[in-house]
Amino acid sequence: MTVTELVSYEDALASYDPVMGLEVHVELGTRTKMFCGCSTSLGAEPNTQTCPVCLGLPGSLPVVNATAVESAVRIGLALNCEIAQWCRFARKNYFYPDMPKNFQISQYDEPIAFDGYLDVQLEDGEVFRVGIERAHMEEDTGKSTHIGGATGRIHGAVHSLLDYNRAGIPLIEIVTKPITGAGERAPEVAKAYVAELRELIRALGVSEARMEMGQMRCDVNLSLRPHGTETFGTRSETKNVNSLRSVERATRFEIQRHAAVLGSGGTIVQETRHFHEDDGSTTSGRVKEEAEDYRYFPEPDLVPVAPAREWVEELRAGLPELPRLRRNRLREEWGISEHEMQSVLNAGAIDLITATIDAGAPADQARKWWMGELARRANEQGTELSALPITPAQVARVCELVADGSLNDKLARQVIEGVLAGEGGPDDVVDKRGLKVVSDTGALSAAVDEAIAANGAIAEKIRGGKVAAAGALVGAVMKATRGQADAARVRELILEKLGVQG
Repeated sequence: MTVTELVSYEDALASYDPVMGLEVHVELGTRTKMFCGCSTSLGAEPNTQTCPVCLGLPGSLPVVNATAVESAVRIGLALNCEIAQWCRFARKNYFYPDMPKNFQISQYDEPIAFDGYLDVQLEDGEVFRVGIERAHMEEDTGKSTHIGGATGRIHGAVHSLLDYNRAGIPLIEIVTKPITGAGERAPEVAKAYVAELRELIRALGVSEARMEMGQMRCDVNLSLRPHGTETFGTRSETKNVNSLRSVERATRFEIQRHAAVLGSGGTIVQETRHFHEDDGSTTSGRVKEEAEDYRYFPEPDLVPVAPAREWVEELRAGLPELPRLRRNRLREEWGISEHEMQSVLNAGAIDLITATIDAGAPADQARKWWMGELARRANEQGTELSALPITPAQVARVCELVADGSLNDKLARQVIEGVLAGEGGPDDVVDKRGLKVVSDTGALSAAVDEAIAANGAIAEKIRGGKVAAAGALVGAVMKATRGQADAARVRELILEKLGVQG
């Protein structure tokens, strides 16, 4: 049934409880592919990083990538999963143009990690636990490029191009248990889960997890059930959603769409759907297969994987501090609120601020510059904070120059501008632009005399006891010195010359 109008989000939640299942695929950052020695580096000419194994040529035999197995175990441990003592690969059979073998080597009923959880923190500080059903190893597909047509998809295309460089790149698929109880916050929970998972993957160092590059992508499964019932509804699966905002939007849209179909007496079709970034909608893809349609059977060319318990415990002992625990520790050390830390997280500034503090800057000053001036410039340029051409060490040096009185905030902003413009480090910009604060009494005295002479009425107010009026004279001196005067010293000189106690 085609639905042209959605019900409101509030009306959908008034009648139904959303049930979610999130499947996240993560490309591992190994040097070689999952079952062969071909390079995984990006940017190569199409079909130049292939071999008989990843092309599925007759007689070729796969060999498991040991680093990928280690990464899978570390991910499983970080997700509080059980690690299988024995597991094996399976063949998942289906025809798809960018699957050279016409099957994918994956894991089916025997994943390497299972039965875990990940605690995610929502923006108001509430912690929501997401159960993890499994995390299993598999290989990625190739890439299809459809030429012609209006949508960039195969329907309506004149022809298609296939690049098998990506075929065989190691993947970890992380599948949640059904997520219930989120209610109206379901889209927020979905976004927060994927964000937390991305932070965890990066902390482990197993992938850059850049969603915009396809290194991490999410399939959003969603169904609705009427309030007071326990049976899950028929689900839809929105495929390959590649940004945090899109995960949230896709979840919200599907809740509204399902409610509209069910409310009008229609039936939800179990299918895959495509997400559209332009308007946040989804459209039908193909009817979703059941597990039996894939004709899973054990991969005959690969031996089972049996991680030694001692090795697993060594990996557990070597796990880094997990992101949520680290954020809580840093929040306490920095003396900021949950809301402020959430803003730092949203800006992608945690590591930058931490590195700036490590380079010698006070925590409040490091946070001030990254979340203020630098965040503003990144926003203006439409780029990530980490992409700005300034290092934490350089920001720490700016903080040092402000602290020792060499710069004030206005001059510091000019120094940052110069560093971003490629004029060198902070000291180079200070020298080239002549930006140091003028604090020498002799150099300031004449400017103060001129300000007093030009603003006689204000000077009389100050002599009469209205000391707050000195701010106007300080402003005049700052303007005359192009902001390079030491404001505190200027105020002292003004009051001194006017015979007033500060």
